Formats: sequence, structure tokens, C-alpha cells
Amino acid sequence: MCEANQTQVTQICLLGFQGLYKFKFVFFAGFLSSYILVLSGNFLIITLVTTSHHLKIPMFIFLKHLAITDILLTTTIVPLMLHIILVDEGILPFIGCIAQLYCLGIFGCVQIFLITAMSYDRYLAICIPLRYASLMNIHVCLQLVVGLWFLGTLVMSSEIIVVCQLHFCGFNYIDHFFCDFVPVVELSTSDKFYFVIQDTISNICIIASPFAFIVITYACISFSIMKISSANGRRKAFSTCSSHLTTVCTYYGTLITVYIVPTDFSSVNINKYRSLLYLVVTPIMNPIIYSLRNREIKRTLLKLLRKSRKVIYV
Repeated sequence: MCEANQTQVTQICLLGFQGLYKFKFVFFAGFLSSYILVLSGNFLIITLVTTSHHLKIPMFIFLKHLAITDILLTTTIVPLMLHIILVDEGILPFIGCIAQLYCLGIFGCVQIFLITAMSYDRYLAICIPLRYASLMNIHVCLQLVVGLWFLGTLVMSSEIIVVCQLHFCGFNYIDHFFCDFVPVVELSTSDKFYFVIQDTISNICIIASPFAFIVITYACISFSIMKISSANGRRKAFSTCSSHLTTVCTYYGTLITVYIVPTDFSSVNINKYRSLLYLVVTPIMNPIIYSLRNREIKRTLLKLLRKSRKVIYV
């Protein structure tokens, strides 16, 4: 409960990027362009996988849902961020801040789980090719995708329940452009011991365990590729997982930079700019990685462009 001289927090004030002055329109234009690129690139991936029959295989179904989470994640943050840049700060009802926190957590969790599932798919395809069709078919893939969304929602629900049990009194300013877990919890006047335990367990389940699983699967993949006698066979085997491996490096690189590399209170502005890496940069990179490095995606995209030209000329 709040003390007599304190008021319960009903609104959250997001300070955003302070001191932009005349450069705020440059920032606004840059982030708006990035958001449009995120939407167009990921919608392109979703359209190609949905409309192309030969792309309806587990790897691309996972990619389609990864693109969906990219769109949802950036849409949860970027429109509000653009508003904050223009008006210098943003006001959110407290329940809206919690809702943003909840959605951000779910989409981030599902992204990690999907990337992990994609590494398992590559492991089965390269290390156990004869049993791949029975172990990872479309039916199994769709069940796995539904399970990953359910698991992500379940994990974040347990953490949000703990956050909602904290008391928020008095100070309601957050020096950030969205409601992230650490800045929100720092506002609480309650004892944060149980949240720290819950957060540590969640980080192990959400970040550390999937990363360890990915490392193990790629170690097995590497050993299997090295056993292939021909150089051409090794090159083909590696090419089937190169796009996903690039995505893993990009995603976990930004995630480690934002949440694991230590920073002190004086470097809060650095944390804000680090957050842009996984909110804007990574969702832009995923379509580029798969468009440039995957033959099936490039082939399907070229077919779609040819069809579009025929329709225009007709």
C-alpha cells in the first residue's frame, strides 16, 4: 500500500529522447522509414510463404511466424516512439504500460523460441535426413508453432502477475521510450526480491536454455557436415542453414548487447539506443538475410515480380 504522503501511480510518463531539439524531425523521418521497411520486408516474407506452394515447408513456416513476431514487436513500440519524438514525451495509463510490457515480452519470447525451433529443424534435416519427413512435417510444425505461442504467453503471464503485485507510488517518470521491465520495476516501492528470483528463472528459461540448445544443435550439425566426403556436399549442407545461423548471430548479438552487457545508471541513454538494435535493426535484417541468402525465397520473389509485370502490361 502507498503511504499517506504518496499517491498511487495511475499514469507513466516516458521521457523518450531528451535534447533532440531541431534534430527530432530527422530522427522521426529515420525511424518512420525504418518502420516502413520492417513492415514491407516482413509482409513480403509472409506473402511469399503463404501464397507459394513450394515454400510450405517447416523452415519457411517458422520463418513466416518469425516475420509476424517482428511486425508485432515493432508495432508495439515504434508508433508510440514516433509520437514521443514529436511531442518530446509520452503519457501512458499505468495499465497501458503493463499491457505494452506484456505484449513486448510475449513477442520477444516467441521470437527466441521460433529461432530455437528453426535450429532443431536444421539439425533434423542435416543430421537425421532419413527420418526428417516423419519427425518434422507440416502437421508437427504447426503444432510446434501453436505450442511456442502458448509457452511464450504462459511464461510472460507468470512474470507480469509478479509485476502487478508490486506497489507503485509517487514517482512516475521513466527515462525511456517504452515500458521495459527494468525501468518499470525500478519505479516500484515494494520489495523486489521475489521479482528478481522470478526474472532470473525466466531469463534462464527464455534466453540461456534456448541459446545453449542452439549451440548444441549447431555443434552436431558441424560434425555431420565435416563427415561429408565431397566439398560440394559440405557446401550445400552448410548453405541450408547459413541464413538461420546469420539470424541467430544477429538476434542474440543484439539481445546480449542490450540485456547482458553491464551498464550503470549514468549510461541509461546508451541502453535506450541499444534497445533500437532489436526493436528496429533486427526486424529489418531478417527479411534481408533470407532474401539475399536463400535461393527458394529469391526464386519465389522473382516469379512474383514476373507475374506482376505481366499483369501491368496486360
